Amino acid sequence: MSLYYEASAFLVSTEDQQGTLKTRIFGSKNLKSQPKQVFALVAEAIKWSPILSEIISKAQLLQHERKLSPSLSILLVHDLLLSKAGIAAPANHPLRSAVTRHKARLAAELTKLRIKKGCKSIDELRALLGKNNDLLGSGQAAQAPSGLPKDGGWPHPRWLRVNTLKTTLGDQLQTTFAEYRHASSIDQVLLANASEQVLYVDTHIPNLLALPPGANISTTEAYRGGHIIFQDKASCFPACLLDPKPQDGPCLDACAAPGNKTTHLAAILRGRPSDTQGTRLFACERDKPRAEILTRMVALAGCRGTVTIKAGQDFLPLDPDKSPWKDVGSLLLDPSCSGSGIVGRDEVLAITLPVDKAQANPSTRSRKRKRESKAVAEDFSHATLDEEKPMTSTRNSEVLADRLKGLSAFQLRLLLHAFRFPKAQKISYSTCSVYEEENENVIVKALQSKEANEYGWRLLSRDEQVEGMKSWHVRGNLHACRTISSESSPSDSNVAEACIRCEAGTMDGTQGFFVAAFVRNPPRSQVSNGNYSSILDGHRDSKEEPEDSGAWEGFSDID
Repeated sequence: MSLYYEASAFLVSTEDQQGTLKTRIFGSKNLKSQPKQVFALVAEAIKWSPILSEIISKAQLLQHERKLSPSLSILLVHDLLLSKAGIAAPANHPLRSAVTRHKARLAAELTKLRIKKGCKSIDELRALLGKNNDLLGSGQAAQAPSGLPKDGGWPHPRWLRVNTLKTTLGDQLQTTFAEYRHASSIDQVLLANASEQVLYVDTHIPNLLALPPGANISTTEAYRGGHIIFQDKASCFPACLLDPKPQDGPCLDACAAPGNKTTHLAAILRGRPSDTQGTRLFACERDKPRAEILTRMVALAGCRGTVTIKAGQDFLPLDPDKSPWKDVGSLLLDPSCSGSGIVGRDEVLAITLPVDKAQANPSTRSRKRKRESKAVAEDFSHATLDEEKPMTSTRNSEVLADRLKGLSAFQLRLLLHAFRFPKAQKISYSTCSVYEEENENVIVKALQSKEANEYGWRLLSRDEQVEGMKSWHVRGNLHACRTISSESSPSDSNVAEACIRCEAGTMDGTQGFFVAAFVRNPPRSQVSNGNYSSILDGHRDSKEEPEDSGAWEGFSDID
């Protein structure tokens, strides 16, 4: 089954990918399967994905077989129905069995779709695929979200976070980057050649550097030793906005792999002068292969003494009232999302993945989809594994809407579960998505929830944010806040101001990203009928008495 795991790694575009699909596969050093076989399978799966995605969705394969990921299901169903050799795996292999027991239903759905498209045979359907890339819809391609980079937009720089667990910014500027010219503005770096030795010291995130697009310093001792980490600027926002302090108590990274945000949190905590006892940081990762990557990253970053990794631990089943979770004071929540804000560097794969509609139904047993193990085509001494899968080309607006509905319902469940931790005082919520369904809509629904009212949660206002986040100029989408609230109110603008967005393709040099933070006030009960102004600003209802005031290239840029 290694063929399918390896092939699935190439079905998603990642921010640090370079070159075409063919060059990435044939240039791989760690494939167990023949590169020619992997390339043929991936190319065919991409071509057939609009058909296979609809078949898989209508057969409800992902709802019945929770071990299957969308990309694995595309590959396996392709070989089951369209390959003369069938699935290249032993007959008793669990993943093969997970697909073959649904063969009759899948084949029936393929027949229905073939007839619907007016094709008398599979060969005719195959020929039609080459002529028409929009077999699922009316011929209209889905509109690209406004937050995605446009043609001719600004290039994306190579961001580096100096790992203060092992070094300092000053040391790196005097050693690794001693010969580099310091740019006075980010645009000087964005327009520089990859080989040009120029850097920009960021003004929003401490210890963050920008190098020219395509710059490669993966051979330096600093990179190999974990002194510098490839991490996108926007990806550094959640830990900075959360701003954990030792007096807050233990911190929890709820969806931790591959670990850039985890190690960033550890560096912030370790850098506090008051952290004399060594504040604990818990890192949960449900998928065990990804947890292995997390473990290695934590070790290389030098924070094993601070971080306690909970491998195989899903966040949702945690009991907030039991030890050690009952003492958690801050949570970083960066759940699975569409990845629509991720900046692809070369080739964006036009693949349609099936949607697991069970996630959109709160009454259905919701389980976080297993993130795919990637037998990736890179040197695994610095393994590449992405926090999120980028939103691949979705040719049908209904498919996109279904996917966003499922994702946002799941994201809201995670956020409301975080509200229940009894000693928690801070929560950051972030996605690498440009869609309001996963961002402002989730935030407003959370503010309107009974959990926010019962446990006293409100948004961290812009004025309360740390300086770098407060001064960031791109804020939330006001229209999105008003769309989801039951009635427009002045507090909508306050919610939008409290939210932070990053836009891809701009002179800021970031990917598309969203982050907001919640803080806790004493429980109160003013939230009803969509009025969440008191939860935003912390003011009591006027009817109440006032209170007394007293790169590693191996680790994703996007995590």
